[in-house]
Amino acid sequence: MALFRFPSELPSRPLIRTPNLYLRAPQASDHAAWALLRMESREFLTPWEPTWNEDDLTRASFRLRAKRAAREISTDEAYSLFIFETGTETLIGGLTLGLIRRGVAQACTLGYWMGRRHAGKGHMTEAVRGAVRFAFSDLALHRVEAACLPSNEPSRRLLERVGFQHEGLARAYLKINGNWADHLLYAVLSTDTLPGSRP
Repeated sequence: MALFRFPSELPSRPLIRTPNLYLRAPQASDHAAWALLRMESREFLTPWEPTWNEDDLTRASFRLRAKRAAREISTDEAYSLFIFETGTETLIGGLTLGLIRRGVAQACTLGYWMGRRHAGKGHMTEAVRGAVRFAFSDLALHRVEAACLPSNEPSRRLLERVGFQHEGLARAYLKINGNWADHLLYAVLSTDTLPGSRP
């Protein structure tokens, strides 16, 4: 199977479509909506994310973020995508298929975040299902890995609902909110029988 490849210019078209959402690479014009969503969701996201840089929400920082995303996509290193509602064109969160390893691994790591006002509506379940299909079909990967804090019950339920299996515990795995934190490790394989496609 031929691997998905971007042309030299990053297109604005979605890479992933689901019944209610589409996912595409960030563009410079997304800054205002992204900064507002992140700012209003800061308290909601802080317990689950690395410490934000002081300039994290600035236009200059966002421009660098978008350029890095385009470069990593063009080199098949990572696919950092924004999640939009199809009907309203509203930015609701983000998702990354990162740390792509080819060769004998053919694996990547999944990460995601959702704006506070859009959480709990099934959007991320739908987006992750779409991303897993993209990873296995378009990117021809064999394994998608994910990790979450033991206390993050909604994320645990989401991963298990989509078909990820719990594989273990990694001690002091990631530095979250300023502290090295243990994480539960999950993975799904291209050969696994996954639950239905509806969220």
